[in-house]
Amino acid sequence: MKYLVTGGAGFIGTNFVKYIIDVHGKDADICVLDALTYAGNLSSLHRELQLPNVYFVHADIGDKAAITEIMRDFDPDLVVNFAAESHVDRSIDDPGIFLRTNILGTQNLMDCCRAAWSCPEGGYRSGKRFLQVSTDEVYGSLERDLPDGRSFEIPEPLCHVAGGRTESVAYGSKFFTEDCPLQPRSPYSASKASADMLVLSYVHTYGFPALITRCSNNYGPYQFPEKLIPLVINNVLQGKPLPVYGDGRNVRDWLYVTDHCAAIDTVLLHGRLGEAYNIGGFNEKQNIDIVEMIIDQVADLCRSHEKYRSLLSNPQQLPDRSLIRFVSDRPGHDARYAIDPAKTAAELGWAPRIPFADGLPETVRWYLDNRSWVTDIVEGDYQKYYDKMYSNR
Repeated sequence: MKYLVTGGAGFIGTNFVKYIIDVHGKDADICVLDALTYAGNLSSLHRELQLPNVYFVHADIGDKAAITEIMRDFDPDLVVNFAAESHVDRSIDDPGIFLRTNILGTQNLMDCCRAAWSCPEGGYRSGKRFLQVSTDEVYGSLERDLPDGRSFEIPEPLCHVAGGRTESVAYGSKFFTEDCPLQPRSPYSASKASADMLVLSYVHTYGFPALITRCSNNYGPYQFPEKLIPLVINNVLQGKPLPVYGDGRNVRDWLYVTDHCAAIDTVLLHGRLGEAYNIGGFNEKQNIDIVEMIIDQVADLCRSHEKYRSLLSNPQQLPDRSLIRFVSDRPGHDARYAIDPAKTAAELGWAPRIPFADGLPETVRWYLDNRSWVTDIVEGDYQKYYDKMYSNR
């Protein structure tokens, strides 16, 4: 199998490349394509790019000549489109780049696939598939009609999706299903929803062999430190204030990135063409709860291990919750996201393997054990971005 992984040097793309190598080994040839903008980091794939079956191309998905050349020379069987501008705050600051990359870039990528995969007699060559990686944010925002959270019984067929748990906590009575209307509320989510609709239009108009996945919030190693979990870990170590939007009670459903990668590969290989599949694991958490858990976990690790304590900017003082600073909320901040993955579980047998209680501590330790990776990123342009986003809030 030949995989073309666009946005392959970003957070999820990097983890997907590693997953494919671990699972498929030499049976998979992988072409990693990335424009290496602010969130792309090729050093994350240093070892993988030494392998004879992994290649890198520095290009933008909107570059027709570059994509056409890859489709001709590499001839991928499977195209996974991670390439996207992906941060809500950045989309509020500059929507234009989100429209160019997330919509027009996706169109160009599909057009190049159509041209390369089309048969003279009509249709497409056998085994060719395109997967658009999307987000639960395209559905809009769910109400927090259970503001303090309430235990609910997970339906029997979905207990395996929740790691065997029969109960979870929800902050609302409704969940996103694939049948929910797309109601994006930020320039970022609008660009992703537009791309989803464009993909489905190609399926219906041209018979294009495409699928869509929509996932909940990912976390894990190699995530760019503008995102909540790595940002908090980094600030805790430096003794910096921890900016929390509004009252911190916005709710997100969390999914460990390797579980997401497994779902993507499963959908890509076995999903029904033209369908969308939700990917989540019943792990609703308030943002403030995430921040407090990270503070406590970093403090515990520093208390128990001198090598971690030495990472603190002030090793004499363990971090505590006094670092939390509530800042003015961002415009249009969605109250709650919660995914119902029943369709993906029932049709494809997928279930996440990493419970949040294990995944978050593992993630915290990874960022502590890989400080050089973080340090190389947070210098320069990232620091300018951070100051712009939070200094006046």
